[in-house]
This record gives sequence, C-alpha cells and structure tokens, in this order.
Amino acid sequence: MPTVRFAKRDDFGWCMAQDHGVSADMLLRKIAAGEVIVAEEGKQQIGYLRLEYLWSSIPYIALIWIPENWRKQGIGRAMLAFLEEFARGQGHKMLMSSSQVNEPEPQAWHRHMGFEECGILNGINNGGIGEVFFRKAL
Repeated sequence: MPTVRFAKRDDFGWCMAQDHGVSADMLLRKIAAGEVIVAEEGKQQIGYLRLEYLWSSIPYIALIWIPENWRKQGIGRAMLAFLEEFARGQGHKMLMSSSQVNEPEPQAWHRHMGFEECGILNGINNGGIGEVFFRKAL
C-alpha cells in the first residue's frame, strides 16, 4: 500500500505538474494549509488530491489524480480513507466531490467508493458540459 500524507513544500513541483486548475501561489497556500494530499510509493509520488471547502465548511474533493500506470491498485481508495479520517477528526459529517457528466469512469469510481449522486449543475464546464455532484456520509 502507498504512503498517504499531506503534501509538503518539497512536493510543490510535482503537485503543480498534476494540477492545472490552480495558480502556483494558490497551490503553495493550499499546501501550507494542509489542503493537498499525496500518495507515494517509496520516494515517488503516485497520487494527488486537492481539497476545497464549499461554503467554507463542507470538505470537497476538487481534484484527485493518479497516473494511468498506477490506477486500479487501491491508491485512490487509500487517499480517500486518509481524507475521510482527517475530515471526521475535524468534526465533518459529509464529504463532497464531483465529476463532469461525460466522465463515466470517475462517476463509477465515486459510486464504488460509497458516494451518492446529489445533483447536477448544467453547462458549467468548457463546451457547456455539466457537473454531477456526489456526497458521502462520514
């Protein structure tokens, strides 16, 4: 099983290469705030998760990414378990996430991990693609 931990400043370069949704300054702030999680095998990073908070109170997985050659090996599950334990320890009762409506594999992963669909926002992504939202009770 991989080691899962909060990202450190030394992880910045690798994290930035995985996440094109935030600026370098924002990513540095998120790392400092404990809102980025990495999985690693030995010294090699093999998974990335960026956490946000909806309404400053509900933990939300903004991005989870695992390189293709490391998928289907339990890395996503390990990162999710780490996040769930942390969120429960902070008193949270729910975790949220989302996927574009045209991404059946990420949607299947969410359902497999115990998330339930809780709504869709139409047309919010490039090309007018909608976003399906998921929640998981902690």
